[in-house]
Amino acid sequence: MTEGDLPAAGHGPRERILAATAELLATGGREAVSTRTVGAAAAVQAPTIYRLFGDMRGLLDAVAAEGFEAYLARKADREPIADPVEDLRAGWDLHIDFGLANPALYLIMSEQGRPGTAAPPAALAGLEILTARIHRIAEAGRLRVSEERAANLVQAAGRGTTLMLIDMPADRRDPELSVMAREAVIAAVTTDAPAPAAPGPVTAAVALRAVLPQTTALTDLERALLREWLDRIANPAR
Repeated sequence: MTEGDLPAAGHGPRERILAATAELLATGGREAVSTRTVGAAAAVQAPTIYRLFGDMRGLLDAVAAEGFEAYLARKADREPIADPVEDLRAGWDLHIDFGLANPALYLIMSEQGRPGTAAPPAALAGLEILTARIHRIAEAGRLRVSEERAANLVQAAGRGTTLMLIDMPADRRDPELSVMAREAVIAAVTTDAPAPAAPGPVTAAVALRAVLPQTTALTDLERALLREWLDRIANPAR
């Protein structure tokens, strides 16, 4: 874990436990974290860990949430790039860099997203940032698929690429893999330039759908009906 993503050590037992667990993850990976090692590093007894976090899974979830929130804070503080597609590229690169700098933390966060488990608030906040970037592209008329499909594809490809790179030995890691995956995804969901005067129906529907909330000439019922029609055009396979 990078220094900026480590939970800050405090004087209370909860803060000390979180900081100790984060440090153990950063230096030794998931295998280095146990009730014994955390208790020794934080100067607490096992019952204190169980009282505050329930079990080891609860402790790991809490560390992952704090580390991810630190990462999201860095993303949120970054000024958006004027070109929304370039802004998406920068967000992808930041995501990959975070995973490679914090592999143990990233693996825990990925476990939290497995089917049947609730996503942590920090992960949901990250998705909100991604969907906001996708929405900017749609507003610019440069999205060739629906916003939902674009966000799902970017999220799936980004997570898969990060996990693949983490799994590779550092001396065999291919730095171009992320670039190729990023460009393939961007090519699949965006256009090279703002849509021309006569775009295809999907691009036109996505662009109109993005600015529909700004319209005032329609009633709520008419706006909802138009939104449904536009969604059907943007997702013809559904």
